[in-house]
Amino acid sequence: MKNRTLLQIAKEHGSPIYVYDAETIIAQYKRLTNAFGKVKHLKLNYAVKALSNVSVLKLFNSLGSGLDTVSIQEVQLGLKAGFKPESIIYTPNGVSLEEIETVSKLGVQINIDNLSILEQFGTKHPNIPVCIRINPHVMAGGNTNISVGHIDSKFGISIHQMPLLLRIVENTNMNINGIHMHTGSDILDIDVFLYASEILFETAKHFKNLDFIDFGSGFKVPYKTGDIETNVEELGEKLSKRFNEFCKDYGKELTLAFEPGKFLVSEAGVFLAKVNVVKQTTSTVFAQIDSGFNHLIRPMLYGSQHEIINISNPKGRERFYSIVGYICETDTFANNRRINEINEGDILCFKNAGAYCFTMASNYNSRYRPAEVLIYKGKPHLIRKRETFNDILNNQIEMSL
Repeated sequence: MKNRTLLQIAKEHGSPIYVYDAETIIAQYKRLTNAFGKVKHLKLNYAVKALSNVSVLKLFNSLGSGLDTVSIQEVQLGLKAGFKPESIIYTPNGVSLEEIETVSKLGVQINIDNLSILEQFGTKHPNIPVCIRINPHVMAGGNTNISVGHIDSKFGISIHQMPLLLRIVENTNMNINGIHMHTGSDILDIDVFLYASEILFETAKHFKNLDFIDFGSGFKVPYKTGDIETNVEELGEKLSKRFNEFCKDYGKELTLAFEPGKFLVSEAGVFLAKVNVVKQTTSTVFAQIDSGFNHLIRPMLYGSQHEIINISNPKGRERFYSIVGYICETDTFANNRRINEINEGDILCFKNAGAYCFTMASNYNSRYRPAEVLIYKGKPHLIRKRETFNDILNNQIEMSL
């Protein structure tokens, strides 16, 4: 995305604002499908939680993608975007049996990650196909908040509980058509991923009527120049070969499924914010922007680093700045970061803002959530309006005192 285009978007629609590039999304999708080109049946289920705007979902539908959802609302968004129910997998955690039953009536693939619900659902609905989420007890992920395959994780059914799991399946005579795992996000070592995959293959041997094996996702994307990323091409080569061998031994061509979210949309998005104040203290120069962790919480929640560029002065002399927001708690996006000279009114561009950014935004401090723009075929399209004061009051009930 060119600086000129981004500045025009900020001028037309105001700031802060999220901007996404469809071409980047399409390129990432093709990169992943090409990496696993040697697999006969491949299914990519885009993880809706990464970026759930309905226009972005429609783009994925046009690419032939499926959807990975974690709530009934995400399922409904997928259906609204035109996805067929059978192309959606629903993988909740800790939700009620009633929600799972409601989703199952929509014809969506159910994925269950605990023995209690598995037994209850199998007893009541033995004919509805169910996928089982396994916890392989393999630690992966760049932060403890996004590592979900370890032994103390709340996610998945422990591989050590396999005897009980098999007894439930046998007693209910339920239809298990898929096996699933997810180790965590920001996977660096593909050997760890391949090791966890072997656990999943061993688990799959216990089930004779599988249609697919879902390996989750968690591929790392680069957040700065020279940053490490998951080598999906090498992973595709090695895992495809092993998967094809397994299918041959299993006696059936299964579907290899993934649930990429960040990998597909992170690098496609940027976040634009205006500098309100440049403030010099005894030791620091602060650039205070018209946003805060109510709009972009990842640096505060995960310690994530987003490259920040001054697109208003891209050739200016570099100086050191701390970029902070307007929230009345610690609200720091970057400490002592080298950025082209910043003046009040400049527009700063935060890179890698496509995944888990707008979707985690809030109305904290009663601030409005920002607008969203999708650049599609070279043309910017407003895909979400900025909120207004009426949106803040919506659903509030004012008492007469």
